[in-house]
Amino acid sequence: MQSYMKIAQNIKHKTTMSSLNVSFYQNISSVVRPGYFFITGLSGIPSSNYFYIFLFITYFITIIGNSIVLLIIALERSLHSPKYIGVFNLALADIGETNALIPNMMKTFLFDSQYISYNACLVNMFFVFLFSSIQSVTLVVLAYDRFVAICLPLRYHVLVNNTSMVLVFSAVWAFNSSIVALMVSLITRLSFCDSNVIQSYFCDHGPVYRLACNDNNINKFMAFLITGLYLVAPLVTIVLSYLGIFLALIKITTWQGRLKALKTCVSHLLVVGIYFLPLFCTYFAQLLLSLAPNARVISTSLAYAIPPMLNPIIYVLNTAEIKYIVKKCFKNRSAPSRENLSK
Repeated sequence: MQSYMKIAQNIKHKTTMSSLNVSFYQNISSVVRPGYFFITGLSGIPSSNYFYIFLFITYFITIIGNSIVLLIIALERSLHSPKYIGVFNLALADIGETNALIPNMMKTFLFDSQYISYNACLVNMFFVFLFSSIQSVTLVVLAYDRFVAICLPLRYHVLVNNTSMVLVFSAVWAFNSSIVALMVSLITRLSFCDSNVIQSYFCDHGPVYRLACNDNNINKFMAFLITGLYLVAPLVTIVLSYLGIFLALIKITTWQGRLKALKTCVSHLLVVGIYFLPLFCTYFAQLLLSLAPNARVISTSLAYAIPPMLNPIIYVLNTAEIKYIVKKCFKNRSAPSRENLSK
């Protein structure tokens, strides 16, 4: 009861909160929850609208490109293989993450609607982190696929097949959903007495839990756990798998054989690079240089938005099977028009 009274007094005497936000506050079993959060995004930049237009173009390219990859894999029976089940899952996660981030950004900043309800904020946080975690783990599974294909080729069809891939990705979705749901649910135990202003461009976990005026150590632990599980551990696993692959390539006697095997990894390596490098650069810059809020918003939004746009382009241009199917589709479409012209 005393803690309840203390929180009530804090709310009464805080002058930093606007009258609009105070009116939305709810006291639920000693937890102070704002009815709304205010997302800052880019502030004080006159030409910020051009950046949002760029993200809007990125959004359409991402949705169209990944939808084409999904359709090609779904309709072409020759691509119903373990590797392309992974690529299908990655395209699905790319579409999900892009839809969770960019439309909300456009609505928030282009239409000056920077308030987001408490529950909508938690939903947004869940889906952004879920699809992002699916992306990183999918890249690990695809690295495992390449590792077995090159290092253990005779056992490939035993260790990696369609059934095992479906089971692995089902487990990944279930596990990641549970971990992210736990992370988001722990936000509900926090009280927000001082401010409801989120220094980010979406309901980011870190900026949200740092606003709390009660103990947030468990939330801090979850932030480290999520970073370790879905950023550090995947990258370390991928690096170790490619060390094994390069050791196996050294044992191949001819350069032609080595290049042929390495060529099957090019698409995956490019996707890994464009996914992890921007994120790590952003995190290190934040730690070492203390990025300004606007710089952090621009760098992190690009780190999340650009890889899903480039992934389908990389797989279409660098994968022989998909490139062959796309060429075949164009030839089949151009053939009837040529016949009509000749008539």
